[in-house]
Amino acid sequence: MTATLAPPVRIGRAAVGALGALAVATGALESVVTPTLPLLQRELGMSPAEGALLSIMLLITGALVTPVAGTLGDRYGGKRVLIRLMAVVSVGGLVSAVAPNLPVLLLGQVLQGAMVGALPLSFILVRDYLPAGESKLAIGTVSGLFVAGGMAGTLSAGPVAEGLSRHWMFALPTIAVIGATVLVNGLMPQDPPGRSDGVAIDWPGLVLLSGTLVTLMLVLATAPDIGSRPLMVGALVVVLAAFATGWTAVERRAVTPMVDLRMLARPEVWKSCVLTFVICVGTSAAVYLVPQLFAVPADAYGFGADATEIGFFLLPGALAASLAGPLGGIGTRRFGTRPVVTTGIVLMAAALIALAAVHTEIWHLVLGKALIALANGLCVTALVTGTATSVEHGDTGIATGLVLVTRVVGFAVGVQLSGALLTAGTPAGSDIPAESAFATGFVVAGAVTALALLLTRTMNEGVK
Repeated sequence: MTATLAPPVRIGRAAVGALGALAVATGALESVVTPTLPLLQRELGMSPAEGALLSIMLLITGALVTPVAGTLGDRYGGKRVLIRLMAVVSVGGLVSAVAPNLPVLLLGQVLQGAMVGALPLSFILVRDYLPAGESKLAIGTVSGLFVAGGMAGTLSAGPVAEGLSRHWMFALPTIAVIGATVLVNGLMPQDPPGRSDGVAIDWPGLVLLSGTLVTLMLVLATAPDIGSRPLMVGALVVVLAAFATGWTAVERRAVTPMVDLRMLARPEVWKSCVLTFVICVGTSAAVYLVPQLFAVPADAYGFGADATEIGFFLLPGALAASLAGPLGGIGTRRFGTRPVVTTGIVLMAAALIALAAVHTEIWHLVLGKALIALANGLCVTALVTGTATSVEHGDTGIATGLVLVTRVVGFAVGVQLSGALLTAGTPAGSDIPAESAFATGFVVAGAVTALALLLTRTMNEGVK
């Protein structure tokens, strides 16, 4: 007798819908901190620098978890890893919901960062169980629903925090994440583990990179207090140097490094990484400073906006960011990487300098934030695309991974520097930073962004 092969497993609309519901829930949970950060700072007694640290912890964890999640998915199966990641996210959301102080809330955000690895795993599952044409449609749908969830979280976080409490702001999307995870577990078939020959996780590199990033953020957060606590800041700098040196040594010797530093020797890669870092420093300044300026009392120099109003004011920027990816891809394909990146840098630098000079009306900030979000999306999409098409096919994942990790580092450094500037610019006995601190932050970010034009002149024309 001859054995008959079982037909390939297919998933239906219900399973794709479950992945879409999970994308909406995680997008909402990811986005609740940004519009409510001034409220959280007031309720938890945080300085601007501490608020900046809170706003980037999820992003840092995501950058560390994502490559590990992909490797584990290949080894043990995408569904199994996705469900376990969502269990960690759910615990993180509940910890954030009940957090009585900043340290506990930071822990919750660290655990929530595991959600960043969920979207790539969802794409892997869709590609495994659907034909090519249908999988592209499903991936686009899930991606769009994640963006929609982020917008919903931005708009709803303020009303929930003010109408109920900041605890429910985290609890409601966490409940949605738990429900969507149960649906995915029930509707998605169990995919078999993939082959993992020669695939290993660089655990020493992961630990050392985690220590490097967290220590760097602590150094930037405590920098405004160097006059009163020089020994502590100095000790953190020494620890940072030790972590960075150890991580560099480990990555250069690792068989399967988390970040292949040897790839940075290629001009097309290191130029993309430097540009991405600089651009994201400029972008993150607007991401952090604009909501803080909205929240400054109207009897000072701000607008006295509450969390609900801030979420509404940030919506055009979210819409611009969602359009920037497709526009950046079209522009890169038609004109090449260099023209798109140059256009984005000029637009961003001009918007940042304009915000430093003119920020007396709400529409000034709304328009400036939207232009910066659009410029950032154009630049990052073009740089990732350009890098992916300028290296050998087998090096695409490594090279683009370097650019994406650099994006996270640049964003984190920019946010933390902006928070440190506001902390340093807050007069003694006051909770409101001086207006000049905001202007300084925008000017510094604009100047740093403009410096990137010196490097774009050396980029190759077009895309190979």
